[in-house]
Amino acid sequence: MSDLRVALTGDDAAVRRRVDEAGWTVVPSDAPDADALVTVGERALVDAALSGPAAPLLPVVPADAGAAEAAGGRHAVRAAEVGAALDAVASGDAAAVDHPVLAVSDSGERVARALFDVSLITSEPAGISEYSVRADDRRLDGFRADGVVVATPLGSAGYARATGGPLLEPGTGLAVVPVSPFATRWDARVVDGRVRLRVERDDTEVSLVADDRVVRPVSPAATLDVTPAGSVELLDVGRRFPPRR
Repeated sequence: MSDLRVALTGDDAAVRRRVDEAGWTVVPSDAPDADALVTVGERALVDAALSGPAAPLLPVVPADAGAAEAAGGRHAVRAAEVGAALDAVASGDAAAVDHPVLAVSDSGERVARALFDVSLITSEPAGISEYSVRADDRRLDGFRADGVVVATPLGSAGYARATGGPLLEPGTGLAVVPVSPFATRWDARVVDGRVRLRVERDDTEVSLVADDRVVRPVSPAATLDVTPAGSVELLDVGRRFPPRR
């Protein structure tokens, strides 16, 4: 590819400067003919992914970000690596990998979307409620816990992993993980397709959270369907340049 057309979203002057220094053409973030959309920071990545971008995404970790902000998993590059990563895209050495986007519905009404994960969490710290989990109309589990999280493969390295869930490869399903379960033994699940979550008790208020954003309170006995609904492409540049330091 002789001339790479690069769109950017997210506020980081250092990243824009490195793209300019690499000699690639910068186009508007909504340009339909962009070859790559560079997203700087987690919020820019989520917003771009949920907007239905025309170009595959290249997540960039801001120069001043801590480890907790390194969204994008294996796809993410540091600001200092952007030029080399785009060189890999231009030379055909990058792969576009599909990742699912989740939709959350309450009684058929869509109430949220997420790239990384969807959670039901007690609104008060250390609060306990009871949840049930179904997949394809089959009951999988029920437990008392602070909450429950459903994570995509991209999100499985984040909150779900911190609560004891597995790391998932793209295309392997969704991780369903209790949050601080009130039990000595519990299982994380990996499911394919729709997950149905239900709040079984009214002991404490529970909130629906999508990609770290509190969406709304969830009523006792409410049933929420979490379903893959579309996908977004993220670029995997394969680390063909010096690793992060």
